[in-house]
Amino acid sequence: MTSASINSASGPARRTVVAAVGAAGLSVALTACGGSDDDTSSSSASSGGTGSTGSSGTGSASTGGGDGAAGSALTTTSEIPEGGGKVFDAEKVVVVQPTAGTYKAFSAVCTHAGCGVKSIADGVINCPCHNSNFSIEDGSVKSGPATKPLPEVKIAVSGDSITLA
Repeated sequence: MTSASINSASGPARRTVVAAVGAAGLSVALTACGGSDDDTSSSSASSGGTGSTGSSGTGSASTGGGDGAAGSALTTTSEIPEGGGKVFDAEKVVVVQPTAGTYKAFSAVCTHAGCGVKSIADGVINCPCHNSNFSIEDGSVKSGPATKPLPEVKIAVSGDSITLA
């Protein structure tokens, strides 16, 4: 029996096994890059602009990139400073209050390289990986290298409770 016939009869070729292991390793690495540290950041700063919620305090609505379960409580309105916000790493969501009584949420995953955004300051959501910055008003890119806005995430505000919708 030749060595070629032994290899083909005993299982997958070495090249197939090495490719599968490499693909699994790449998958783990990409997942790690998309994750973020466990710290949450909040910061208040002044910022003007119009919001989509009006004076009733109900949340904005749009589909987006959060991983949290619909209806799960995120926070209270008192935890979200006007002109600032708070990052929720576990849910991969950032909740902001661009103007008094207007609450919005966006994916906390940077559209440039998949890093987690970490802080909100001066009306801007900041990604520490490559210094991309996004507007708290609409998630649009304020400075790159990101070229796409943060996707909006649907939330609901009822009384002082903010939940994923």
